[in-house]
Amino acid sequence: MSDVQEIIFGLFGGLAIFIFGMNLMSECLQKAAGERMKQILGLLTKKRLLGVLAGALVTAVLQSSSATTVMAIGFVSAGLMTLPQAISIIFGANIGTTITAQIIAFKITDYIYVFIFVGFIISFVCKKERIKNIGLTLFAFGLLFLGIETMGSVMKPLASSPVFTSMIEQVAHIPVLGVLVGTLMTLVVQSSSATIAVLQNFASQAGADGVTSILGLTGAIPILLGDNIGTTITALLASIGQSKDAKRTAVAHSLFNISGALLFIWFIKPYAALIQSISPSGAEVDVISRQIANAHTIFNITMTVLWIPLLGFMVKLVMKLIPDGKQEEADPAVPLYLDKNVLSQPAAALKLVAKETLHCGEIAKDMLHDVLGTVTSGDTQVLNRVREYGKAMEALQVEINEYLADLFSSGVLTEQQATQTAKLMYVLSDVDRMSSLSVEMAETVQEKLDKGYNYSEEAIRDLTESLKQIEKMYMNALMALSDGDEEALKKIIKHKDEVLDLDIKMRKSHMRRVTEGTCKKSLTAPFMRILHCIDRMGNSCVNLAEVAMNQLSFEYFITQDGGFVEKRGTA
Repeated sequence: MSDVQEIIFGLFGGLAIFIFGMNLMSECLQKAAGERMKQILGLLTKKRLLGVLAGALVTAVLQSSSATTVMAIGFVSAGLMTLPQAISIIFGANIGTTITAQIIAFKITDYIYVFIFVGFIISFVCKKERIKNIGLTLFAFGLLFLGIETMGSVMKPLASSPVFTSMIEQVAHIPVLGVLVGTLMTLVVQSSSATIAVLQNFASQAGADGVTSILGLTGAIPILLGDNIGTTITALLASIGQSKDAKRTAVAHSLFNISGALLFIWFIKPYAALIQSISPSGAEVDVISRQIANAHTIFNITMTVLWIPLLGFMVKLVMKLIPDGKQEEADPAVPLYLDKNVLSQPAAALKLVAKETLHCGEIAKDMLHDVLGTVTSGDTQVLNRVREYGKAMEALQVEINEYLADLFSSGVLTEQQATQTAKLMYVLSDVDRMSSLSVEMAETVQEKLDKGYNYSEEAIRDLTESLKQIEKMYMNALMALSDGDEEALKKIIKHKDEVLDLDIKMRKSHMRRVTEGTCKKSLTAPFMRILHCIDRMGNSCVNLAEVAMNQLSFEYFITQDGGFVEKRGTA
């Protein structure tokens, strides 16, 4: 293998190890953090400054500002977060992403294999999931630095290449060229953390004198600015096909970094001097990695401090760039909240699933109310609406179950999250049953109307009373799911007993009416079918409430004080 091939394969191989280690560390940190991650996410809907803090903390855990930004876009698109809140999170995410560069700046070459070995032993020996994830995090941390060490070792010959040093001189003396190089690097790799790691490693290579960096801090800062611009492309791509506010969030991310590059590019030398004065002293090749990390951190903190007071202006600007268009009526068969871009962040993805489940619950509630209208008025339009919503519910069930299957297959769920997610699927089956039974009841009523038959006033009155009881039960079941209200379960049991008593009464009354000749004999089968549907609905309501009482309040997924759950009064 030639020297050029060895450098190319070594560079890309080291980069692959680095990215793999970073992604593995992110995944294992999320699992190890568990409920703490959910608590951090709970800050996302609070005050703007807390949004900045939450964005920084989440990005420090995820090891990727792009991941946090994509998650914020998903929340905005789902209507779980306002545009100003999402933008404040993005400000924080830009600060949080600098943690990776700060970690890389530590010289821990002698301990790389210690981290890898200790992490492997812990993950291999320990059976407890949380401890195993901590071990894998250490293992991934070691891989991250192994990748950096690999890239550094293969880049050393480049420092003595006259052709390459001549190219670097051009980049170092033309800041705009450096910005373009940094942007293109991040566009290709799709990770600013990875390209900044390459930059830190390359800048640490000594020039001809063995002391001065081949690139220098003034040459590294423009590339650093370009890296920050390149990372916004991921967010822009994630916003394609999303809501207007999601697109505005992505554009705000781009404006933040582009405006920073446009501001700092005029002050490269003074800024480099400032960074050198506050960073550790010593030979340039020994300290430049830390200087680049500090330049990255201070750049993002400065831009955040400048933009926070101008948050209102940023919102107006992105709304001007992406104005509101004509509002189109939402398709009930299309999920409102699911976003596959956030599947790699389970705490965020589960919030969206929980909200979508409640959305399905609300559709089923409307269907049940329409069934009441079908029984009392025999309106064909109401029946058609029930059928349409029934088809929409079937489509939503498929989408949600596929989303949950993707979440399971991604391997990012903790044991607790996996258990709760399985219960979510159980809830969805009962909500789906409420929907299908509503369609069956409405069609049964309409079938007799089409043949010119109708139930007696007494039968309609009894059916209406029974369905109203079911409606109350179902509303209380939704309340039990939303906030774990134990009183709601007691009310459901009470209503269930009333429905059972009414069921027995209605069967007897119907047979009496048939005997007396006030009801046709041919109506017996459809009438009993309706009663059977009502009974099954009552069972489903009890099932929903019992699952909620068995530690599946949606509070597990959705932060109540964040406003993700709308409180509803019990019946």
